[in-house]
Amino acid sequence: MRINDVILQTVAKVVVFIILTLGVYIFLAGHNNPGGGFVGGLVLASALVLLYLAFDIETVHKGLPFDFKLIAALGALITVATGLGSLFFRAPFLTQTVASFDLPMIGQVGISTVTIFEAGVALAVVGVVITIILSISEDI
Repeated sequence: MRINDVILQTVAKVVVFIILTLGVYIFLAGHNNPGGGFVGGLVLASALVLLYLAFDIETVHKGLPFDFKLIAALGALITVATGLGSLFFRAPFLTQTVASFDLPMIGQVGISTVTIFEAGVALAVVGVVITIILSISEDI
């Protein structure tokens, strides 16, 4: 018998967006402040875990039809590829570079290869955490 979780589901719909926003902020602020891909990935994964707690697994899979094992593998691939990318330019492994360009109405924006590396770490963390949570829930 399914318990009526109306309050949890209603609160989760609002809180998930707040947690996702915080996770993206922590991810982007990680270069100058504490945070980065690992902590941002954990916060993003916690938002998804809240969805799995508030709703059942089938409902969440209808809204998020992702295979989180593939997301973890994609994150690991991105992380390794950024490290290997420097080898093509005869630089030491994981050497970073920065590019800047002008965007209309925003101004000059810089992007570093560290951001791509951290995105890979975040994807790997989200994929691994959700895969672990889903495998634990199958055993219960």
